Amino acid sequence: MVSIKPLRPLFAAEVTGLDLSSAPSGDTMAAIEAAFERDLVLVFRGQDITDDQQITFSKRFGPLETTKVGTPGAGSALIVLTNIGADGQIEPPQGRQVLNNKANQHWHTDSSFKPVPARASLLSARILPSSGGNTEFISMRAVYAALPEALKRRIEGRVGIHNFAYGRAKIAPHLVTAEERTALPPVRQAMVLEHGAHGKSLYLGAHCAAVEGMTAEEGRALIDELMAFAAQERFIYSHVWRPHDLVMWHNRAVLHRATPFESVAEKRYMVRTTVAGDGPTV
Repeated sequence: MVSIKPLRPLFAAEVTGLDLSSAPSGDTMAAIEAAFERDLVLVFRGQDITDDQQITFSKRFGPLETTKVGTPGAGSALIVLTNIGADGQIEPPQGRQVLNNKANQHWHTDSSFKPVPARASLLSARILPSSGGNTEFISMRAVYAALPEALKRRIEGRVGIHNFAYGRAKIAPHLVTAEERTALPPVRQAMVLEHGAHGKSLYLGAHCAAVEGMTAEEGRALIDELMAFAAQERFIYSHVWRPHDLVMWHNRAVLHRATPFESVAEKRYMVRTTVAGDGPTV
């Protein structure tokens, strides 16, 4: 029998009593959907699933994004997040995948640099280091609810400019290719998103480069102020991975980041599927 247990007072829950190698029933999926909208981060332990099984389960939540150009698995429904090269060995510190992993250590939300940002991500742990490499999440719904009223008024109706190249350039200027820059130009995203009965959430992250209608300095100051408020411990759930964990999160209501591990000495191999959003934010 499926059970859903809260992991934190504000958000995040663990789902037990479910084997994702077979298709969950309609009633079970309805319960998971409700928990996903309410709790924003769902943890499914002990799910030793194949890529195809992960894709099948992910599709129960909507159509999947295809992986962007310049990424392992480009054009498919899977993105591989790893420090392992094509030869099976650990990549050197300046390897492209290792640098991309460093970029993922900044608070971000998947696909915010696309005209229609993602709804959800599902990440499966296949190979884990002995320590480190956790994934941390911020409930941006809880953050918005706690913002001072004066700050809420400042951001109401505001639009952020999200740019994949901006986020990656923080790590290395050469990390974004010309092909990626062409395929992923800057996009406009609302800074506050509506979630019906669940309220509103703040929508930011490492790809948010500027605020429309503000000077570069004013926009950065506002983004930095909001991010500093959001990164308080009370809003964070830190997930310590176990082998075969599957974690699902709401990209329009949480930020996430990876934490460091000994990437020059230990392997990490994670597989992600991404559920597409159902429309633009502006």
